[in-house]
Amino acid sequence: MDYNKMATVFRTLALEAGDIIMDIYNADDFEVKSKSDDSPVTAADEAADAHISAGLAAAFPDILVVTEEQAASHTESAKDFIIVDPLDGTKEFIKRRGDFTVNIALVENGTPTRGVVYAPAKGRLFFTDADGVSVEEKGPFDVSKQGLTRPISVKTPDNSSLVVVASKSHRDQATDDYINKYDVADMTGAGSSLKFCLVATGEADLYPRLGRTMEWDTAAGDAVLRGAGGMVVRFDDHTPFTYGKPIYENPFFIAYAPGVSLKSA
Repeated sequence: MDYNKMATVFRTLALEAGDIIMDIYNADDFEVKSKSDDSPVTAADEAADAHISAGLAAAFPDILVVTEEQAASHTESAKDFIIVDPLDGTKEFIKRRGDFTVNIALVENGTPTRGVVYAPAKGRLFFTDADGVSVEEKGPFDVSKQGLTRPISVKTPDNSSLVVVASKSHRDQATDDYINKYDVADMTGAGSSLKFCLVATGEADLYPRLGRTMEWDTAAGDAVLRGAGGMVVRFDDHTPFTYGKPIYENPFFIAYAPGVSLKSA
């Protein structure tokens, strides 16, 4: 696997897709449609998906690409594959709240090892370098040239004073009940895969998700978190969180900084 090429291509495609998304985001209006599962989809999702898919097919023709917006890809499987959510946080996009991201990840043997998460409205770009180490690049961003980066790392948590991040659009009582098992000093909300990145940078310690997600929702953020020293486990039994599951559907999970004393489900 050419990880240098992969890091460059992932970054470039994420930035280009971000530009496409922001052109639609900044328009006076845009159409919102419903998919078969009643989740929303916009022209931005579809245009970003088409751009990323074409770029990945050209750069890595021998690697399976699974994307949220191309249902046919959901029935294929491979040991190693690239998985894409071209616009994670569509509800945040529709409400113009800015917490949406472009996500591209490489999964190897069930583990996301390389990934990029780009939040174009927030001006934040996180990715794993060729060695799998996670960094954040400082903007403004140049598609053709990488700017200054800083390594990111989870912080050592204080279990008597944790910072927890939870979903803005999918928060429920079960999530709150679980969070209440911890000694929480501060709560923060974020949309999309940014929640993984907040743990990866040490801005939060813990992100529990008690709701349905798909692998394209989580893989890139998971890769960034792992590359920053963090972990993701299943919610029910705290076993390793894996990818390449049937229909690419996830169980509930917990993303956290090592040192957090995880509570039982």
